[in-house]
Amino acid sequence: MLIKEDHPLEMKQSLPQGPDQQASNKTSLEKPKEGLALLIGQDVTVLEKEFGTPERIDESLYGYQWYIYNQNYNRYFQVGVENNQVVTIFVIGETLDVAPFEIGQPVEEIFNTQFFDTNINLEVNGNTYRFELNDTDLNLRPMVKIGDIYVQLYIDKFTGNLSSVRFLNAETLIKQRPYELVYHGDLLKAAEPSVDAWKLIENGIAKEIFDITNALRVKNKLKPLIWDDMTAEVAYGHSKDMAENNDFSHTSKKFGDLTNRLKTAKVAYINAGENIAAKYTDGPAVVEGWLNSKVHRETLLNKDYTHLGVGVYQKYYTQNFIQKTEQ
Repeated sequence: MLIKEDHPLEMKQSLPQGPDQQASNKTSLEKPKEGLALLIGQDVTVLEKEFGTPERIDESLYGYQWYIYNQNYNRYFQVGVENNQVVTIFVIGETLDVAPFEIGQPVEEIFNTQFFDTNINLEVNGNTYRFELNDTDLNLRPMVKIGDIYVQLYIDKFTGNLSSVRFLNAETLIKQRPYELVYHGDLLKAAEPSVDAWKLIENGIAKEIFDITNALRVKNKLKPLIWDDMTAEVAYGHSKDMAENNDFSHTSKKFGDLTNRLKTAKVAYINAGENIAAKYTDGPAVVEGWLNSKVHRETLLNKDYTHLGVGVYQKYYTQNFIQKTEQ
C-alpha cells in the first residue's frame, strides 16, 4: 500500500500571451455570492465571528496557520490564515456551503456546468506563472478560477462524486505548487522552516490527517477512530526512517515491517494496517490521494479498526491503523 507524489516540475522561461491564456481569462467565473469562498481575503475576525474559535491552530509549510474546525466531522473544515487574513480553505464536511459546488456533487454535473482548462495562468507582482494540468490532474483534482479565487476540486473516482474542495488566493497557490509549473520572473516561495518549526508543522499535519480520515469515515457511515499515542510514535519512526534512508517502503531495513515495529513498541492489537505516502503538499492532499487508491481506501475505510496513529516527518507520511484487543 504505497503512494508517492513527485514534486511538480519547475521550468524558468518566458510566458507569452498565447491562445490558452486568453481562453483561460474568458472562462473565469464570477465570485460566488454565498458560501465559505467569500472568506478568502477577509480578516480573521470575520471567520471567528461566523464560526467561533477554532478547536486548535496548526502551523503549515506555506507561511499561514491552519485554523481547525473539527467539532463536528460532518462540518469539518480548516482555514489558512496569514497576517490575520484568510488565504486558503479546505472543506470536506458535507453540510458546509462550498458554492458554486456541493460536497458529494456528481462529477458529471460539475464537468457539464464548468469549463476546466489544462492551463491555469496568473500574474503576481509582475511575475507570470502557468500551471499545467495533466490528465490525472483533470480527472482527480481539477482547478477552476472563480473571480479572484482559485478552486481545487478533489474527485472521489470510486463514487464519481466531489470529495472535498480547496479555495486559495493566487499567492498561496503559487507557494504550494500542486501542479507542474512554468514561470517567468521570481518564484514565490515560503520560507524554509527551522528544525523547531518543522516539528510543529509535522505534529499539525499528523492531527489533520487523523481528522480528515475520521471525516471520511463518518461520511461513509463508519465509526471515527481514536487517536493512539503509542501507535503514532511507531508511525512517526517509520516516516523518519524512510526520509533519512530515502527508502520508500512498508518494510524498514533496520526496523522491519509493521508487525515487527508494533511488537517492539509493545502495542497490543488484534489486526493492523498501514498507509504510507511521500512528497504531497500537505495533509488534505495526502488523504485525498489515499482515498483514490483502492488498497489505501480499503484501509482508511476498514470498519474493524478502532484506533489510529499518524506520524509525519517532513514530507513523509505514515498511518498505522489498529484494532485493539478487548478490554
